[in-house]
Amino acid sequence: RTNIDALVGGAALVMQRVDRYQGLVRIGGEDWTARSLRPEQSFEPGAHLTVVRIDGATAVVDQASD
Repeated sequence: RTNIDALVGGAALVMQRVDRYQGLVRIGGEDWTARSLRPEQSFEPGAHLTVVRIDGATAVVDQASD
Protein backbone atom coordinates (compact mmCIF):
# COMPACT_ATOMS: atom_id res chain seq x y z
CA ARG A 1 0.00 0.00 0.00
CA THR A 2 1.23 3.46 -0.82
CA ASN A 3 0.26 7.06 -0.20
CA ILE A 4 -3.25 7.44 1.23
CA ASP A 5 -3.98 3.69 1.14
CA ALA A 6 -1.10 3.17 3.58
CA LEU A 7 -2.92 5.28 6.20
CA VAL A 8 -5.97 3.00 6.38
CA GLY A 9 -5.77 0.82 9.47
CA GLY A 10 -3.18 3.10 11.02
CA ALA A 11 -3.25 5.00 14.28
CA ALA A 12 -4.66 8.50 14.70
CA LEU A 13 -4.36 10.78 17.74
CA VAL A 14 -7.18 13.27 18.33
CA MET A 15 -5.90 16.86 18.42
CA GLN A 16 -9.30 18.62 18.36
CA ARG A 17 -12.65 17.01 19.20
CA VAL A 18 -13.83 14.63 16.46
CA ASP A 19 -17.54 14.12 15.84
CA ARG A 20 -19.79 13.20 12.92
CA TYR A 21 -19.08 16.54 11.22
CA GLN A 22 -15.50 17.59 11.92
CA GLY A 23 -12.34 17.27 13.94
CA LEU A 24 -8.57 17.12 13.72
CA VAL A 25 -6.29 14.12 14.14
CA ARG A 26 -2.56 13.50 13.79
CA ILE A 27 -1.61 10.60 11.56
CA GLY A 28 2.07 9.79 11.13
CA GLY A 29 3.17 13.27 12.16
CA GLU A 30 0.70 15.11 9.91
CA ASP A 31 -2.55 16.78 10.92
CA TRP A 32 -5.69 15.69 9.06
CA THR A 33 -9.27 16.85 9.19
CA ALA A 34 -11.37 14.00 10.47
CA ARG A 35 -14.86 12.79 11.25
CA SER A 36 -16.23 9.87 13.21
CA LEU A 37 -17.31 6.71 11.38
CA ARG A 38 -20.34 6.38 13.67
CA PRO A 39 -22.62 9.44 13.85
CA GLU A 40 -23.39 8.87 17.54
CA GLN A 41 -19.73 8.85 18.61
CA SER A 42 -17.39 11.69 19.39
CA PHE A 43 -13.81 11.63 20.64
CA GLU A 44 -11.91 14.11 22.79
CA PRO A 45 -8.29 15.28 22.42
CA GLY A 46 -5.80 12.62 23.42
CA ALA A 47 -7.96 9.69 22.27
CA HIS A 48 -6.25 7.03 20.16
CA LEU A 49 -8.26 5.99 17.10
CA THR A 50 -7.93 3.89 13.96
CA VAL A 51 -8.19 5.25 10.41
CA VAL A 52 -11.06 3.41 8.69
CA ARG A 53 -10.84 5.19 5.33
CA ILE A 54 -9.78 8.42 3.69
CA ASP A 55 -12.63 10.39 2.13
CA GLY A 56 -11.06 13.10 -0.02
CA ALA A 57 -8.89 15.06 2.42
CA THR A 58 -10.74 13.79 5.51
CA ALA A 59 -9.82 10.80 7.64
CA VAL A 60 -12.80 8.74 8.78
CA VAL A 61 -11.88 7.31 12.18
CA ASP A 62 -13.25 4.90 14.78
CA GLN A 63 -12.34 3.58 18.21
CA ALA A 64 -8.98 1.83 18.23
CA SER A 65 -9.17 -1.89 18.86
CA ASP A 66 -7.13 -3.25 21.75
